[in-house]
Amino acid sequence: MKRTLVSAALAASSLAFLACDLEQLTADHVMVGTLLSTPEVEVSASAMAGYDAGTFSPDGGDVLALPAQTAAIVFFGSKTGENSQPSGLAGAEITVQPVGGEATALADEGSGNYRRTSVGASDFTYQPGATYQFIANRGGTRYVGQVDDAPMKETIAALHPPEGFLRIDASTPLSFDRPAPPANTDRTLGFVTVVPLSAEGAQGEPTYTNLPSTPVQFLQLVGLPGPYREARVTIPGTAFPEREQTYLVIFHAVRMGGAESGNLFLGSALLAGTAEVGVVRTR
Repeated sequence: MKRTLVSAALAASSLAFLACDLEQLTADHVMVGTLLSTPEVEVSASAMAGYDAGTFSPDGGDVLALPAQTAAIVFFGSKTGENSQPSGLAGAEITVQPVGGEATALADEGSGNYRRTSVGASDFTYQPGATYQFIANRGGTRYVGQVDDAPMKETIAALHPPEGFLRIDASTPLSFDRPAPPANTDRTLGFVTVVPLSAEGAQGEPTYTNLPSTPVQFLQLVGLPGPYREARVTIPGTAFPEREQTYLVIFHAVRMGGAESGNLFLGSALLAGTAEVGVVRTR
């Protein structure tokens, strides 16, 4: 939804946009959520076992492939009052879809939380460049949020040394620089998640993430997105607590959208993006 006031000559037509904004500011339904993808990742089994990277076999015999995945998570709720905590609404029909493409229905997990992953659903994939709509239908009313121009993967050269993985001391911070955005465009938001990886390729619980996880954190992101656009990213040492452990560093470049329909709170925050993944081995 366009909200730019282009000139005084268009002031009269701009009143329609202002009225829409006022309606959204007072709307008592809120939607926050993410549509995130990760690519297929090939990890050296030697790296996970702690052997020297020189044992890596280029013919693929020493490679563990982690499949690509797409996941959508949405919270849909209602709020009353300017600073009230949103309350989840169950029983809605929530879908995510690229404009002009197929809709994917999310499963109702209760308390206003809805989720779907591509596991067992190969047709649910992320499309860079697409405009994504997050749609809720409840009680005969339709609520729409939107993210325009879903970004492409952002290549982080520092996460891909010649050895195939990074070696750092446990409990040591890790920093890397993001590439410059294309000319005349804003840098996308960047979020990091770190997960331990077993020798068999099983992913553990994240040791670090700065992705928003609660409705309030999403609403705060709308007002303060700047820290997530910094060119330099630093992951704290607490993300790598164990010695002789393999970790995946997952960096999502995302674009933020929000309310598209006037009955959805203006502060609704929706993220869509895809990941760059690096492998870290601690010593």
